[in-house]
Amino acid sequence: MSVRTVNLGKEYGDTVALDSVDLTVAAGSVYGLVGPNGAGKTTLLAILSGLRRQTAGSIEVSSTNVGVLPDTPRFDTWLTAREVVDLARSLANVAIPGQRVEEVLDDAGLAEAADRKVGGFSRGMLQRLGIATAVVGEPDLLLLDEPAAALDPAGRREVLDLIARLRGRATVIFSSHILDDVQEVCDDIGILRRGELVYQGSLAGLLAGRHRVTSYEITVRDDGAVVGEALGRVGWVAAANVDGDQITLETEDREQAEQRLVAVLASTGVPVVSVVPREPTLEDVFLEVTR
Repeated sequence: MSVRTVNLGKEYGDTVALDSVDLTVAAGSVYGLVGPNGAGKTTLLAILSGLRRQTAGSIEVSSTNVGVLPDTPRFDTWLTAREVVDLARSLANVAIPGQRVEEVLDDAGLAEAADRKVGGFSRGMLQRLGIATAVVGEPDLLLLDEPAAALDPAGRREVLDLIARLRGRATVIFSSHILDDVQEVCDDIGILRRGELVYQGSLAGLLAGRHRVTSYEITVRDDGAVVGEALGRVGWVAAANVDGDQITLETEDREQAEQRLVAVLASTGVPVVSVVPREPTLEDVFLEVTR
């Protein structure tokens, strides 16, 4: 394992920020850390990076070269982007060749702004610069706090591609409010709720084992109100929401739905165009787990 915590706790006065967190992150994996605002994500990353001390429990980090990106990176405004990244390179490992600076600036989408002073950078450009400084030292462990929060869709894509390329070469732990990003690039996920780690494991296991509601998107030829009323009278249907010719059905009894849905639809006499099962997304499960 690259990172392990046992009964990790952090208190700020009477406020419990982390409560008995047992985190396990495999070497070379990409681990996504999600949770509502105030769940403890930033505190956990800060403790792992050594910027804060825990008040309980223990930490085991096998990596000696750690790169860190805070949620709001800041730099000396009179330096250029190239100078900022080169300073980070020399502080991490002076033996890393200078060409590495150009490579990470290009990967972060800052090649054309390399000689601009960072005092004039936008929030998104500062985020890109923070990523460049975090990876220039070729860390074994990379801790990223909301790495794509201030980026436009193109910038998010570049960051996700960069994280994906690091798989197997470094261990990456990143927090995010953008659940689609976590679902796309992570091997494992941890969900924090009020300082507690309420789930840890694979995304596949989370999506398969924790989401109780099965959904179907039904399209009919005519107005779906008749179909919605018929479905609403069935005991195993939790909800049937109608929007014109579209009906979204939700049930907690998938077996009953698979056995009886077609018969209920046929009994209405309304022509059915399609019935498509809707797989639960990470957002569906996240909302269910963090309620």
